[in-house]
Order: sequence, then C-alpha cells, then structure tokens
Amino acid sequence: MAHRLSFRANVAVAYIHRLWLSNSQRSWEETKSVSEKMIRTILLFLVLVFGTQVRSQVLPPARPDGFVYRPGHRSDPDAILIEAFFDPVCPDSRDSWPILKQALEHYGSRVALTLHLLPLPYHDNAYAASRALHIVNTLHSNATFRLLEEFFEHQALFHNAQTQLLSKPEIVDKIVKLGTATLGNSYQHVLKSGFTDAKTDRATRLSFKYSASRGVYGTPTFYVNGFVLADAGSPLDSGGWRKIIDPLVQPHNVRDAK
Repeated sequence: MAHRLSFRANVAVAYIHRLWLSNSQRSWEETKSVSEKMIRTILLFLVLVFGTQVRSQVLPPARPDGFVYRPGHRSDPDAILIEAFFDPVCPDSRDSWPILKQALEHYGSRVALTLHLLPLPYHDNAYAASRALHIVNTLHSNATFRLLEEFFEHQALFHNAQTQLLSKPEIVDKIVKLGTATLGNSYQHVLKSGFTDAKTDRATRLSFKYSASRGVYGTPTFYVNGFVLADAGSPLDSGGWRKIIDPLVQPHNVRDAK
C-alpha cells in the first residue's frame, strides 16, 4: 500500500510542479484558471490516496449518509435512486438544483433523491454552511432543503471575496441569522448550539469522507442507481435528465401494465 501511495504522490507532485512553473509565463486570467486546476488536482489526489483508506478506517455511521428529499414521502419500492453531491456555496450546485427538483416533481414516486454534501476546500465557507445543514437536519429533516435553497439564493453573501475580512465566529453568526430568518426564531438557539456540538462537526466530516470513498472530487456530481454520470461539476438541463431517466422508467411502466 505504501508503495502505491508513494507512486501516486510522485505523479501528482510532478504534475502540480509543472503547472506551477508555467504560471510565470501566463496572464492573470490564465494563472487564475491554472490555480483552480491545481486545487482540483490536489483534491483529486487526496481522494485517490485517502479514498481507499476511508473505507477501512472509518467506522460505519449509525445511519446512511445523506439527506432524503421529501422526507416521509412515499416512493416506489423500485424507484430510481439519484444521488447528488452538492456544495452549498458552489454556483454549479446552485444552478443544477432547480432543474433536478423539476425532474423529481415530474417523475414523482418513480424517482428518489439522496443529497450528499461535499464542502470543497477552495470555497472558504462551504464547511460551515454544510455543518448548518446537518444541524438543522437533526431537528427537522423537512427544513434541510429549505435552508439549502436559501444558501443558494443568498450564495453571494458567503463567497470568498465577500467574507475574506470576517472571522470564523462572524461567518457563523451570518449563517445563524440566515437560518433564523428562513426557518423561524426557534432555530436560532439550535444553530448556535449546534456549531459548538462535536456531533455536528463529526457528521460533516463523515459526509466529506463518504464522498471521497465514492471517488467524488467536484460538485455537482450525480449517481443514478449507483453509477456515476459523466461531466461531474456541470449542471444537467431538463432534457439531459429525461434522456437518462426515461429509459429506466419505461421498463417499470411495461411491468406495471402486465
């Protein structure tokens, strides 16, 4: 195992070093693009190196990871399962959600969704936002997606440039205020105390590790019935979802007609 990790590390370091050296010959825009590519490469490297270790070193959680969309809603036992990996402050995750939500409404009980959180390291406030969703979910699972949609709607408030001069407690306070305004005053204490509870920190970390164990390194990423869709990191349009799901739904319709 150590030799395999060493080889992967050497390959990743060599590639990153080559990108770094080439920055001096690029414009600012090109340098920014390359820097983002370097960060994605590093994250992918961490997934490759530690993903297998996660499977063996982390004890299974008490319940499966993820937030079930429309909790309590009855789904077909043979429903097609979509797993979405989102970052609450990722613009592409934000853009993909309304279209995915529309597809879920269209197919009804024939399709189920489980949402997993992957707070990306180059989004400074992704971890705190993800933790807030875990906190809210412990109290009322129906409120989780309401808060997620508020993060999407007010995402600019938590972009790196908007919060670079704020301390961590100040950012948490902004999140508490957003959650309280969205869900009601009863959630103010829940959110405040939740950010000091080690259990919510552990739940957020486990979600990240779960994503790594699935080989996910960008958002949004989608799995359908356990198989990853291509073009991770890009939203799907409504036509794209129908192209994927319609062929899977049709066999169910034929079976039900018999």
